Amino acid sequence: MNAITVVIGNYNYARFLGEAIDSALAQAGTDVLVIDDGSTDRSREVIERFGERITRVFKENEGQSSVYNLGLSLVKTEYVLFLDSDDVLYPGAIDAVLRAFAGDYVKVQFRLDVIGEEGGRTGAHVPNSMPPSDCAAFLRRGWLYPSPPASGNAYRVSALRSVFPIPLSKQHRKAADFFAIYGVALTGRVCALAEPLGGYRVHHRTISQHDTAKQRARLAIGNCENVSELEHSFPWRWETLRLMARTHLGEELPQQFIDFSYEKNRLCVRLYEASIAERWRWLLFDSSGYFHALVRNPFWGAGKKLAALCLTLMCFAPSRLVSNFAFRYIANPAERHGNAVRG
Repeated sequence: MNAITVVIGNYNYARFLGEAIDSALAQAGTDVLVIDDGSTDRSREVIERFGERITRVFKENEGQSSVYNLGLSLVKTEYVLFLDSDDVLYPGAIDAVLRAFAGDYVKVQFRLDVIGEEGGRTGAHVPNSMPPSDCAAFLRRGWLYPSPPASGNAYRVSALRSVFPIPLSKQHRKAADFFAIYGVALTGRVCALAEPLGGYRVHHRTISQHDTAKQRARLAIGNCENVSELEHSFPWRWETLRLMARTHLGEELPQQFIDFSYEKNRLCVRLYEASIAERWRWLLFDSSGYFHALVRNPFWGAGKKLAALCLTLMCFAPSRLVSNFAFRYIANPAERHGNAVRG
């Protein structure tokens, strides 16, 4: 019996899905389960092409959280990895993950290279910081620890089941990986591998030709991500995680969370293309949360904090060219390598 299942959740990503499945099938000793969440494109045709080499489930569209809940209920292996259907695993990724699990961890995470729509590496990777093994100690103080997106995390099934299921509602259709990543860390130690073992594909839907809209899209690292929507979604994600921790684990997390990624998103959404007066007003009266998350960040060294502070101050330069560069550099790792995905 294989030790791990790669669950690939898919919704209308037929153009990438075959590559994701191929990358999972290339891993030794791995079951592959593909759950199609009501796609209306050619996804079924792609999935059926793999025949009996994969287990496939076709369901009505209910969102990513429903895919995680269903996938976790179906796996029969000791470990599970949820691979997004537009991402890929590199050869040998699962071998490295299983070796790490020998250390009795509840989650093994690894870096992901940021890749473009055609699969080329941009030079960026996520995350940029490494967490300690006892991530729960920081979560209990409200700090969200550095983690890759969904495809860079493998879980001990028994640990994840102790936190799940995710409560389903219209609001909870997305961001299932948030609840898995942070919920499971409350049950045991996390192992972080520095080596990139997969590719996180960044691509955006066609956006408005308006210059401001095209520029704002450059702030986003996530796929098809509305940077303003991200700001509003984090508080309810944290509140839902608090509910899951309380209900399933008897844990009471703080009411407020602290996360530099969230704070930098708020900074950029509010101030990108803003007037110098608006930017300085934020600096004087509304910046405490941002600077607390930066200066008190327990996952960064002094050098990185100093560099981030200097870059932040560039956001308040009178020159729009300088400030916009600083905003994009802070918000989107791909911009730092000159290979950001354009809309």
